[in-house]
Amino acid sequence: MNVTTGSIATLESIRHVPAALTRKTVPGQVLLSGWRSHADGVSHTVIADWPERHPLYTSHTDHYHPLLFSETIRQSLALLSHVAHGIPLDFRLGWESYDSSVVPAALSTRLPAPTVHLTITHTEVTRRRFGSAHLAAQVTATRDGEPLGIARVRYTAHPPAIYDRLRGAYADAQTASARALPPGPALDEALRGGQTSLENAVLSPLAEPHRWQLRVDTANRFFFDHAHDHIPGLVFLEAAAQAAHALSGSPRTVPTEFDARFLRYVELDAPCWVDATPPRRGGSGAVGTEVTGRQNGKEVFSVRVTVRPCPSPV
Repeated sequence: MNVTTGSIATLESIRHVPAALTRKTVPGQVLLSGWRSHADGVSHTVIADWPERHPLYTSHTDHYHPLLFSETIRQSLALLSHVAHGIPLDFRLGWESYDSSVVPAALSTRLPAPTVHLTITHTEVTRRRFGSAHLAAQVTATRDGEPLGIARVRYTAHPPAIYDRLRGAYADAQTASARALPPGPALDEALRGGQTSLENAVLSPLAEPHRWQLRVDTANRFFFDHAHDHIPGLVFLEAAAQAAHALSGSPRTVPTEFDARFLRYVELDAPCWVDATPPRRGGSGAVGTEVTGRQNGKEVFSVRVTVRPCPSPV
């Protein structure tokens, strides 16, 4: 994907964002401050206030972590699914695919704490029998008026009865969380590059090159804001970024592009094996790789990721 600016239609008045509609429960983790509709009836603008400092999202050496962009989109789609498309709060949302690109310069934390505007157009809202919905959205984001990034997301919404049937014995989040495997050892700090703290490390080393075990810590409140019955998709994006960084040979990198497919629910009580293809090196030090996850003999996710070196701190 290439980041481009988009035209903004006439907007209605801004509306407040109740924290519950972002599906966040930890105080201070809600990023959204307002939203408004466009006159075309299909597009909306969501306003987010990014933090000056954050243990996870400002860890990448004077750069916001692109997962902050991903999390802002996640909260925005949760909000719009309710206020724009009438999806009840007890429906379960899940991503099928996520394709994004960011402007690295726009991620600088040396600039004032930003206000981010996301223009979101739902290109597909398909209602299914018994209440499930399939949705597709395109996102264009600016930081204080300058291009920040773009994304395409496909996601689903299932009513409780259908979700419980899909998940079977794993439907209850508290029970599933109680069965979670303990987190394994983290990659050595030399491979983490000093930019990923121990608590946010999501890969455990194995004896095989380009292969790891997914490291899942359900006590991490950035990835597990509340009890989950499966591993959240943001963990897979972070795993892909950490794998690409480990293969890059660079002391510090920032992931700038993700192309992710989420194929199956990834359970907490079984190991998930993470494999990366040999790195592809491009101009300006860019490194790309494809990262796949397998659990119980089946592929559960795939992420093509590109990382670029970021400058050393001054």
